[in-house]
Amino acid sequence: MSNLKLQKAAEVCGVATMSEVVPFDPTEPSIPIAYPIKTLEELELRAYFKSFHYPFNISTVALPPASLPNRRRMLVCHDMAGGYLDDKWVQGGTNPDAYAIWHWYLIDVFVYFSHDLVTLPPPVWTNTAHRHGVKVLGTFIVEGGGKDVRDTLLASKDAAEMYAGRLTELAVALGFDGWLMNMEISMNSQQVLHLKEFVGYLTQSMHSKLPGSLVIWYDSVTVDGRLRWQNELNEKNKPFFDISDGIFVNYGWKEDTPKSSAAAAGERQHDVYMGIDVFGRGTFGGGGWDTNVALDVLRKDDVSVAIFAPGWVYEHPQETDFQTAQNKWWNLVKKSWEIVRSYPKLLPFYSNFDQGHGYQVSINGVKISDASWNNLSSQSFQPILEVTEPSTSHPVQAYSDFEEVFNGGGSIAFKGTLEPNCHTKIKLFQGEVVLGEDPLVVMYSSKSSGDSQLGLSLEFLSSTNKRELLLVSSIEKKFSNDFSEVIETTPLEVPGLSPDWLVQMGRIQMNGYKLTNINTVCYRSSPETGMVGENSALVSDSSSNYFAVLGNIIIRFVENPVFPPYSSWLVKSEYIKWTSSPEGKKTLDIKIIWELKDSSSDMVFERYNVYVMQVVKKGDNRLKLQNVPEYLGVAHVEAFYVSSLAVPSSISGFKFIIQVCGVDGSIQKLEDSPFLYVDAEGH
Repeated sequence: MSNLKLQKAAEVCGVATMSEVVPFDPTEPSIPIAYPIKTLEELELRAYFKSFHYPFNISTVALPPASLPNRRRMLVCHDMAGGYLDDKWVQGGTNPDAYAIWHWYLIDVFVYFSHDLVTLPPPVWTNTAHRHGVKVLGTFIVEGGGKDVRDTLLASKDAAEMYAGRLTELAVALGFDGWLMNMEISMNSQQVLHLKEFVGYLTQSMHSKLPGSLVIWYDSVTVDGRLRWQNELNEKNKPFFDISDGIFVNYGWKEDTPKSSAAAAGERQHDVYMGIDVFGRGTFGGGGWDTNVALDVLRKDDVSVAIFAPGWVYEHPQETDFQTAQNKWWNLVKKSWEIVRSYPKLLPFYSNFDQGHGYQVSINGVKISDASWNNLSSQSFQPILEVTEPSTSHPVQAYSDFEEVFNGGGSIAFKGTLEPNCHTKIKLFQGEVVLGEDPLVVMYSSKSSGDSQLGLSLEFLSSTNKRELLLVSSIEKKFSNDFSEVIETTPLEVPGLSPDWLVQMGRIQMNGYKLTNINTVCYRSSPETGMVGENSALVSDSSSNYFAVLGNIIIRFVENPVFPPYSSWLVKSEYIKWTSSPEGKKTLDIKIIWELKDSSSDMVFERYNVYVMQVVKKGDNRLKLQNVPEYLGVAHVEAFYVSSLAVPSSISGFKFIIQVCGVDGSIQKLEDSPFLYVDAEGH
């Protein structure tokens, strides 16, 4: 597979590479992974829930119950080399070039697909998709070699309903939103009857247990039991469509097929998802860089689309690097499809522009790890990056930057040519937040070269008025006619902040308005403002060359959120294992779990940074050997598994620190964070 770097197996602190060197036993403690269910027996016996890995695979980002919008929609089905590659490492892997999707503003439904019987979406996909308001489906598939599975599954109505109940239980427990049903196997008339009962019961039970959930039928076996892909919605597959939430139509459709399928669906035409195989295997238009040919037809006929295997951009050799090719391909899709979903819809809102992979991890502009990594659960809200107001014919360009990082592993850089009296406005997010009486606190971090400056513009809409407010570090006369109001921000002193970065804050009150757009404004400071040279960590070689970096954006109601003190947490350990090698080297494996002592607390945290410090005893005192805690990784559940941690002979124990991070971008001070001490003496 091109671009996929298969690295040497290593197990360090629960962050793993692609390779496995020992047979997998799901009941034994090991680096947590996502994996499928391969047999009906495992499904029936609920074996998955007895796995060591089950608690680590629960999605922690909730998706508000909601029906799909009444318009044509985009379903994206992820299929890559059998699945469960870099994304199976639920605590993160080591491949900085791991595949990711970051154009979620185009997607309504995401399906994780593999050829295993029950494909459970890795929580890293569910977390990031939910963060962007996208529903996530697993896959249930029976293919030609699965005759025994078919015969057992469809032996009776009771059997069909029992297995459907097991699938519902899994989806609810793990926090994803439904199933793609793929029955690519022929069957007799009695089995077809039980198949209908299976699909109907699954749809009803999912709706009952998880409002807003989906069951999508794949165009495969027909109502007469034959395995014949119809490539349209017709009388052969409509009975399955009628008892589910939609149909994924196979890829071999013709130009007039979407219109006839829409007619067959009647009022449910948007529940028809016409398939496009990006690899081009028999697909209309050829897929690949011509995917828009099929999209144009579907848009015209007002039906939905199911894009299969968009990882083609990653797997197939391209002329450019993956970042460039990915953006180019999805922008082609965006131009053709012409629907952009809105987020944020709720406050607080936070984005550090992290794509879920990178070459370092930073906090407040200070690097805390220089190890390469990937973890889609860490992906933040992804920006649109659309130039909406260029000042010249060669506007400033925006792109993801993995070198200049404020928080996490990425940022947005702006580079180009910009004259002193010009500015370029770039849309970051298209929002839909209804505001009340509480004033908003808006913060953002930036660094820039020379007189390059970054402002933040927020657009608001009411029933009678439209306003655009600009936040800048100093008032510029040139903006007086372009914005409803220009607000001068206040620089913030953030503990531990890198001197290269500037954090700015402004307050806004827009009662009765809706926040619709968040933009960045690239401009140059005027000589009279005295801004030249301030925050100039980056070097500019020309007065017209522009370069600046946006590290993060926070919109919330309070300036300094309050965290529960470390004494509010109960931190425990499980599965402690000390290992000595023949060479005398010692290692520690340990599962750390934590929870708030007050079980009635409504506080929600979906991210925890995990650190370790070595401790030595001297008399009755414990002295730290390390002045700086070592960053181990990030947890998105209230548990973290540390694997093969080296135990120096000189230490008496370890102090594991759990740094709590808020959904609003706040980060608890290390000295105030909950911790666990593990005694190493005697081991």
